[in-house]
Amino acid sequence: MAFLFSVPFSLALPADESGIPWSASRRLNWGDFKSPPDNNSANAALTSSKITFKYSYDSDKGFSYHIGCVFEKNSSWGKIKTDYILAHEQGHFDIAEIFARKLEQQLKAYTFNAATAQKEVPAIYQKIMTGLSAMQNQYDSETDYSREKEKQAAWSAKINRELYKLNAFAGYHTN
Repeated sequence: MAFLFSVPFSLALPADESGIPWSASRRLNWGDFKSPPDNNSANAALTSSKITFKYSYDSDKGFSYHIGCVFEKNSSWGKIKTDYILAHEQGHFDIAEIFARKLEQQLKAYTFNAATAQKEVPAIYQKIMTGLSAMQNQYDSETDYSREKEKQAAWSAKINRELYKLNAFAGYHTN
C-alpha cells in the first residue's frame, strides 16, 4: 500500500510489456502487478508509476513536449490481493495522472522564451513532481495505507474530483 514513482526526462513507450499508460477506461488488476512481493516490507502492495516528460525547442519550431503517465508492472507487487487494496493502489496511479494533467496545465499556460526555457521548463516540472510526492505521502498517511476506511473513502472521492476538475488537460496523451 505504498507507492514508488520515477520522474525521468525521457519518453516512455506507449504500451509495452512493462508499462501501462493511464486510461480512464482501463483500471488496474492484480495481474498487472508482476514483481515478486517484498517480504521484508510491511506493505500489502506497492504501486510503481512514473510521469515521463520530454521536451524540445528551437527558434524555428518553438516549444514541443510529450508527457506520459505509466504504471510500471515489473516494479509493482501485491501480497494481500483484495479488491479494497487494489482500489487503494489504483488511487496511487490516479494521483500520478492528476499530476500529469497538472503538468499539462502548467505547460499550456507557459509563455515560451528560448532564452529562459532551459531554466523555466525544468522548474515547472520539478514543482509538479514535488507536489506529486507530497500528495502520495499524504494519501498513505491520512488513510493509514488504506486501513482507515472512512479516510480512504474520502480520498477516493477527492481523487475523482481532482481528475474531473483537470479533465480539460487529459489530452496531454496526444501532444
